[in-house]
This record gives sequence, C-alpha cells and structure tokens, in this order.
Amino acid sequence: MNCIVCFAGTCPPDEGYFNLVLYTVDMDNSRKDRRDNTISRRQVLRRMGIISAGAASGFASLRYSNAAVTDPSKVPELRGRINHSLVSWPFRRFGGKWDLDTTCRVARDSGCKSVELVGPDDWPTLAKYGLECAIAPNGTGYVKGLNNTDNHEEVIERTRRMIEAASMAPVRVHSVIAFTGFKYRKADDPSSGVISLEEGAGNTVAGLKKLIPSAERHGINIYLEHLNTRVENDDSRGHPGYQGDDIDYCSDIIRRVGSPCIKLLFDIYHVQIMNGDIISRIREYGTDLIGHIHTAGVPGRSELDDSQEIQYRPIMQSLVDIGYTGFVGHEFIPTRDPLEGIREAIAVCDV
Repeated sequence: MNCIVCFAGTCPPDEGYFNLVLYTVDMDNSRKDRRDNTISRRQVLRRMGIISAGAASGFASLRYSNAAVTDPSKVPELRGRINHSLVSWPFRRFGGKWDLDTTCRVARDSGCKSVELVGPDDWPTLAKYGLECAIAPNGTGYVKGLNNTDNHEEVIERTRRMIEAASMAPVRVHSVIAFTGFKYRKADDPSSGVISLEEGAGNTVAGLKKLIPSAERHGINIYLEHLNTRVENDDSRGHPGYQGDDIDYCSDIIRRVGSPCIKLLFDIYHVQIMNGDIISRIREYGTDLIGHIHTAGVPGRSELDDSQEIQYRPIMQSLVDIGYTGFVGHEFIPTRDPLEGIREAIAVCDV
C-alpha cells in the first residue's frame, strides 16, 4: 500500500550489492501507537529519498525491537570469541535459493548474530529474527568506485544516504561497504584508458575522507573491500579490472585516511588468491586496519571443508590473538546442502 525506495539486487553479482530502485511494498503491519516518536525519523527518511512516509513509520516502530529473539534451545553452544555473520547473497542466488526469511532463520538457529549485505527494505525482516546487520551495501556496487572522481558525487551521496538510513534502522547496522572501483576511466569500458594506481589511491583517500563526518556523526563505520582479479569469466568469484586487488595497496589507503571509522574489509578468500600470507598480514594490520572479515574456500569460493586449501582455524585464532571483536561473515557459494555448509563453517571457525 506504500511505496519504498529500496535496494534491490540489480548490480553485478558477487557481494550482494544493490542499486537504488522503486517498487511497492505492503506496510500494513506498521504500528500506529508509536507515532509520538516517529515523525522526525519519518521526515528525515523522506528527505533522504530512501523510503516513503509509511515505510519510515514502520522502521521507527521496529527500532531495536526485542519482540522476536533467538530461541536459546536452537542455537548451538559456541565459544563466543568469533561473532558469526551470514552473507545473504550466496544462499539466495545459489544452492537452495532461500528467501530472506529462510536465510535469517538458518542464520539465527546456527548461532549467527547477523545477516549482512542487505539494504533497508530487508532490515525489518532481520529484526523479526533478532539479528543485526554487520555491513550494508553502499547503493552503487563495486564497479563504479571512489578511485575515479567522476564517480564521487554519486558514490559519496549514496553512501551518505545509506549511513543515515543505517543510523535509523530497526536493527543495529554496524557499517557500510566501500570500493575502489574498476581501474578504467569509464568503469565498464577497458578501452577508455586506465587510472594509475597512484591516482586511484589518491582519489579513494579523498573520497573516504569526505565520508568521515557522516560516519562519525552517525556512528556507522565504512569498510573498504579488496577483491581478486585472477578468477575470470565468473563475476561471483573474481573481478578482473578492479583496481584494489592488492590488499597491501588497500591497507595503505586506509592508513592514509587515518580515521578509526574507516577500515578494511579483509576478505580471506580474495586475499589468499591475490596475496596469501594471511596470518602474517592479520598480525601486521591488527585491529587498527581490519574492521570486517569474510570467509570462503579456495579455489572455487565454496565451503570451508577439506577440499579447499585455507586453514581457517589458525586464521581465526590469529584474529582472536590480535583482539579482533568484529564480525566474521561467511560468504561461500554452496555446492551441496547449504545448511550443512553453514554449520561446518561455523564449527571450523569457532576457536
């Protein structure tokens, strides 16, 4: 009955990033008895252009709701030193192609605290299952990024809008993702010329610095992701053309920004393919640079089992050793029973 501007999966696949699109949703279940403290939030959201008046009312009525909490009898007993999160897109696009409710229910019942890389339209569903959102999409995806000043106006504005929406969400949203973008002058045209590494880094630093005031004001972090460029012809597993394909290059960008709210999304799958030496880099970067973690098996971005090469238990222990308390988002593409794969990943990483 009400219109909402939301983030639907229309960008190139891989990390579950979303473009801004309009469609209609039913908000009949929004609460009427909370109007006394929803007006300002509703007005802000409408000005941001992210959701309609009715949707904003529904968001406010759900904010940090404890109505639907995890059933303790269903959650496996974990050590509690790793904060598990489930990245939504692999399980909604592959395997059983779960809907969001199924994804949230499995995450909750497997011991995850978060479902991530979902936008504002999905946050009320996370609230229903007592989950948080460890990291949200930025609204533009990874192709057009901050390495090109031609993209700054759009990318920075959409990221700011997502930060503002996150600050008023019905669940706790911890961070928003960021990207260098592709290295081409026109992101999707390799013949348009190449942005040098030095120029791309400088532009990315400048763009991230412009986002610091919004991130600090709303208490939402921004995490820059490194992606691999070695895996070709499969945009769910590799991204030829992405400029930030060297984790040390990305870490230097974070150092140059110099803000505690701007850190790395350290994706172990991508780092193993492009750089390796994972534990040494975790120890070198520490929590000053690492803000978020993603997992998947190499090769193939599949389950964290004995068919792949990464030893996840010592890597998780190295995170504990440096005092990392952020989230570990499981982002593998299921090749068999996805529920079994999720529980296996959590068991392996539960150090």
